[in-house]
Amino acid sequence: MATAQHPGRKLFRSQEPFILASASPRRRRLLQSLGMEFDVVVSGIEENQPVQGSPRELVCGWAGEKAEAVARLHPDRWVLAADTIVVMAGITFGKPTDSEEARRMLEQLSDREHEVLTAVCLRHVGRSHRELDAVVTRVRFKRLLAAEIDAYVASGEPLDKAGAYGIQGLGACLVRSICGSYTNVVGLPLCETVDRLMAQGIIAPC
Repeated sequence: MATAQHPGRKLFRSQEPFILASASPRRRRLLQSLGMEFDVVVSGIEENQPVQGSPRELVCGWAGEKAEAVARLHPDRWVLAADTIVVMAGITFGKPTDSEEARRMLEQLSDREHEVLTAVCLRHVGRSHRELDAVVTRVRFKRLLAAEIDAYVASGEPLDKAGAYGIQGLGACLVRSICGSYTNVVGLPLCETVDRLMAQGIIAPC
């Protein structure tokens, strides 16, 4: 178990210990940017496990599984888990398995609008508490030249990100517009997450 904390100015303080059940450095940095202190425990749940239903049910199923796996090991702790997928025309885009798949994803997303869904689950086994919902953001890409796609794939950035791009990094230059939460596209909708943590008294403003 690793402990994460932000050394700078704090907007929120942690009142109860909680665990972030995610290996994502982006989710960790988003929470740290607000000054929260928490532990990190990776669930080991793979997103390629089959879950039936709509894209929302799919992403909620994965986030719920991640939270449950860690919460069962730490029944006296709050556990926060999340999962993100990209959806366009009914097709779900997870993380590409290699450069060729990343290239194909970007070609499909070029000059079109897609949705980014991030499901967030807050779980406490000892208190029989479970909250789970998904936030949706619409994103439109510009028309991408083949050379732009090649250069971006060669950077290596797309390979560990749903939809093969990172809006917080080099991938920002691919995005023409967004409608909804920016941090949701990064991987964790901060507004909704903060509201949930505050409602349970887990965090409070400094």
